Parts: sequence; structure tokens; C-alpha cells
Amino acid sequence: MGKTSLAKGSPYSISSTHFQLCSSTILRGPQLSDPHLQACKMFSFVKLLNRASARKNFGTLLSTRSSCALGTRDFSAGLTASRHVAPGCDEAPLPRSAVQVPSRRLSGSRYNVPPSAEFVARPSGIATMCKLPFQQSAEGLDAAFIGVPIDTGTSNRPGARFGPRQIRAESALLRQYCGGTRAAPYESLVVADIGDVNVNVYDLKDTCKRIREAYREIMAAGCVPLTLGGDHTISYPILQAVAEKHGPVGLIHVDAHADTSDVVLGEKIGHGTPFRRCVEEGLLDCGRVAQIGLRGSAYSADAYRWNREQGFRVVPAEECWSKSLTPLMADIRQQVGGGPVYLSFDIDALDPAFAPGTGTPEIAGLTPIQALEIIRGCRGLRLVGCDLVEVSPPYDTTGNTALTAANLLFEMMCVLPKVKYY
Repeated sequence: MGKTSLAKGSPYSISSTHFQLCSSTILRGPQLSDPHLQACKMFSFVKLLNRASARKNFGTLLSTRSSCALGTRDFSAGLTASRHVAPGCDEAPLPRSAVQVPSRRLSGSRYNVPPSAEFVARPSGIATMCKLPFQQSAEGLDAAFIGVPIDTGTSNRPGARFGPRQIRAESALLRQYCGGTRAAPYESLVVADIGDVNVNVYDLKDTCKRIREAYREIMAAGCVPLTLGGDHTISYPILQAVAEKHGPVGLIHVDAHADTSDVVLGEKIGHGTPFRRCVEEGLLDCGRVAQIGLRGSAYSADAYRWNREQGFRVVPAEECWSKSLTPLMADIRQQVGGGPVYLSFDIDALDPAFAPGTGTPEIAGLTPIQALEIIRGCRGLRLVGCDLVEVSPPYDTTGNTALTAANLLFEMMCVLPKVKYY
């Protein structure tokens, strides 16, 4: 009888007949007819066997009639499907020498695990964030990726309306764990991609209303939104919805620009004004606001005076040059404390050498390493929402800006409360 190795270097192997029976049992059922979704289950199955192999604790996986009836998970809707029995289980149960029944069957897992590129080619399938399942609403989710495809509020180069789509496409490269921190978000949180807000590209005020209403539903579901922008205008209506639930929140704002202008070209709503509006409406706990990476030419000699007067901590890019930002984030964690805090990251905070695909680039910015230090420095905070904005694919000829954005959004997910670390 042939042997099937479970993984490279695995000291254990099982008969190919038993492996095929186990895998066919897990993948069986009308809910998993899509090969992309089948691979999700197959990846989890092989991963489970690999872990058991490492513990060298095997007995029988499908040795009894009940263990042949593995529940399946509908990855397209996040619902538990009916139980299915592999053909032949009643007539020919596997011998006890096969594999041991796990304490919690993998099919009973309530988490959504993206398919591994070990089993599903990255270019295949519908482009959702991190290849996660798509879900119509935030119900039942701990966190959700959501796109807001607008650039109606931009003042310079447009194109950010295409940001969510391109970030999703580049996110196919991402894997299940954070290698640097050993975070395991898909073993800790129920996460899905819930699509885009249905924006009105002809009317920015109506778009803000639509965003606010969409995020009210997300907040009511107890879900943490991870937003793919879109220009920075979107942070204003998002924070309106967030503050309705949590009250005034702290803010960690990473950006080349302060975005606290009052009126621009006669308009009070745009990507240069969101946090001014937030202060006016009492959405922010101003003593718990930090702005990092601000730089560039200005409209006045003391461009950030108003911000400091409100109680913001302002960290210009010059204070970040040629140093680690880990000590800075330790101070900011003390500043924002244990209250609710929102993280807003404009991709133009990074130097345009790293992120050229954006609407208002400014030279001498942060590095991707510093961006990781900032986001990883948010671990332990009570994050109630995050956004990554201003990716403009028409100016991103290599795709590196969108790829960087996808990685930063993944890192944001990894520092959410309740995420497990190995």
C-alpha cells in the first residue's frame, strides 16, 4: 500500500487510502464545490495532521462511525453546514492504527482560514482581501476588511478610488501568520471581507452619509473595521460612527499631512480637513491624539500650531529620521492609555521612494520598517478601528505601494485585541 507524507521532514506518514478517505470526508458537501473553498479545508486538514505529527500523538482519526461524520464550514457565508458522512464509513471503518481523533475537529473551527499558496495558486480565485471569504455583512465577525473606493475629496492626483481593488489583488501574497511577531490572527478572530461601501462618486457629502450609515451597522455588530481607502476624507464619517458607539476616541494618525485644515477652496469636507471636523464634533479625545510623520512645505511658518493647541502630540518626520520608532510608540501607548483608540494610516507617510502611488507625495518620509514599528507598537491598545488610505494605483507602476498597504493592513489585524501569539 502506498504511503503519503504529511509534510516535509514529517516523521509520520499514513496510507494513501486513509489520507484520501479523510480528505474526501472533509471536502465533501455541496457547500464546498468551489475548488478555492475546498483548498481552505484541505489546508486546515493537512495543518492539523502536521501538528499531531509534531506531537507524535496518533491513534484513530476516523476509526468510528461518529468520527466519519465531520461537519463542514460554508466559507462563502460563514455558516456551519450540515454534517456529511464519507461513503463506506459504515461498512468499512478504518482500523485503530490509523490516526487519533482530535480533541476539537478541524471542521468545527469557527475561524475563517485563507487558503495557503501551497495548495491554491495566488492568481486564482476572486480577489478578496488576503483571499478571505466574502460576506455580505459584519454579523458574526470579530473584524472585517471593507473598502471605501472614493477620491472625490482629493486635492492633487486622483486614483485612490481604485485603491481597495488593487490592495486586495496584492494581498494574495500574504500568508496566515506574521513571521516577525508570530501572531496568529486566523486562530483568534473571525475575519472576512465584506466588500465596499456603495459610494456616490458624484457627491462627496452623500458619500460621507453612506459611509457613516455603513459603519454604524458594522459597529452595531461588534465588529472592528479594517478599512481600505479611498482618500482620507473617509476617516471623518467613519469616526462619526465609531464615536457614536465608543464616545470620543484616541487617535494615532500616521501621515505626511495633518489633515486639520478648516476650509479648502470654499469646502469644509475633503481629504485635508477630516480631523478638524472630528475635533469640532467632539469625536476625538484630543489629549490622546498623536500625529506621526508630518512634513513638507506648509501654508504658514507654524503649520501645526492649531493641532498642539487642541492637545495633540505632533511628531514631525524630522524627529523620526534615522532612528527606531519603538521608543516613541512606548510613549504613545502611555499617552493613549486603555481607552478606545483609532489608527489611521495615510500611505503618503512613507517616503515616495517606497510608496510612490499616492496623490500628495512628500519627500523625506518614513520607511516601511518604521511603519511596522508604529503598527506593532499598537499591540495591547484597545483598537476599535483602523484605516489605510490614499493608495492611487495609476501612479503605482510597480504595484509596490498597494503591496505595502496590504502588508500594513495585515499587521493592523495582527495587533487587534484578542489576537493569539505563539
